Formats: sequence, structure tokens, C-alpha cells
Amino acid sequence: MVKLGINIDHVATLRQARGEFDPDPILAAQLCEQAGCDSIVAHLREDRRHIQDRDVVMLRKAVKTLFNLEMSLNAGIVKVALAVKPDQVTLVPERRQELTTEGGLNVVRQIKRVRSVSQALADKGIDVSVFIAPDKKQIDAALSVGIKIIELHTGSYARAFADRLAVEEFYQLKTMTAYARKNGMKVNAGHGLNYDNTYAIARIKGMAELNIGHSIMSRAVFVGLKQAVSEMRSLIFRASK
Repeated sequence: MVKLGINIDHVATLRQARGEFDPDPILAAQLCEQAGCDSIVAHLREDRRHIQDRDVVMLRKAVKTLFNLEMSLNAGIVKVALAVKPDQVTLVPERRQELTTEGGLNVVRQIKRVRSVSQALADKGIDVSVFIAPDKKQIDAALSVGIKIIELHTGSYARAFADRLAVEEFYQLKTMTAYARKNGMKVNAGHGLNYDNTYAIARIKGMAELNIGHSIMSRAVFVGLKQAVSEMRSLIFRASK
């Protein structure tokens, strides 16, 4: 069955809006695990707009499933990851002015830096993934530096799905999943996935895990976090049959 990772960044975003203590992303992570998710995802951004360093330390202690830290190649962020030692790190691109991650990491263009960072993390026993576009050149570049886990960026698919024009984007995701799996890689996917467009992605043969945040947190506003997670879990279960 395809696994479900929950991104809790938006809980921290709401907390930071007041600069106080609530809602607590650590409690959110625990509730998500109780509802049956398979991993907890958090992005420690360079500007600390939502997740804070203390959150990362506390999540490392609290998460019982798998803690996946999203991060840029920034030296300061790498230093935090090496100290905290999450179960997995997912390397992502980052621009200060973006609202959310806008695309995949260009491994081809930054191959030396990706090799250096991924090796340093692997030496500490941390699994390394890269968040990339569903593109053969990017997959090959990741393979060339020894990375065995990728997360395919589903943003283009999600936008096209909303306009009922997602056939080409879905085919690309399906084809690149097969290509990566043929080369021994674990394939995850995420970005813009919601209760309408996730079913098709969960049916892709070889897909290991879907990482979802915004849509689940948005649903949780109305039905509660446990139910929102449970509903997505049930959707993925039906697709995986």
C-alpha cells in the first residue's frame, strides 16, 4: 500500500502568525500518527517562517514513525540536520520570496553541492532524498551521486488537474516512476495533492509514499486533524487495492 507522509508546516505557520505557542506542531504530528500516517514531514526554511529549530529537535524526539526533514542546501541548515539526525532528509530548492516550494531541485546544475551535502548526511546515517521534477535528466543526476530516494514534484499535475488537462503530466509522472524504479530507486511524490487529485497518483505502480500537507490541514479546520488524515488514508487505501 502507498504510504502517507503528513507535512505539518502549516500548523507552525498559524502559530507564527501570533508569535506565541499555539497551535503546537509537535502535538499535530502526534495526532497525525495516531490517525495512521506513516511519516511526519517538516521544512526548516532559511528564514524560519514556520518551523523553528526547536521544533526540529522536539520532532526528532516525539515522532514514532519516520521523521522527514525538508531542507535546502544552505550550510547552516545542513549543520542543523547533521546535529539532529532525522530519519530522512529531502533536499529541496528554496527562494526567500516564494509562498511555497515552486519546483524541483535542479540536481544537474548543482550536482557538486548535492553530492557533498548528501554524502555528509549519509555518513551520519541519514537517508537522503531529492525533490525533483519528473525528468529523466534529474533522475540520472541523482543516481550519479548515489541518491536512492526521490520525491517527484506533482505541482504541474495538480494545476493541470484543476483545469481537467492533466493527461500529459500524469503520464510523465507514471513514466518517470517506472524509470526510477527500474534503476533501483524508491519513488515518493508530493506538492499540491488533495482529496480530488491524489487517487490517480496513488494508483501509479511503484509509488512508495505521498507527502501531503496543505489540503489535509485545510480539511482539518472543518473536521479535525484526525478525521482529515483518516479520510486521506482511506482514499489512498482504495487506490492501492
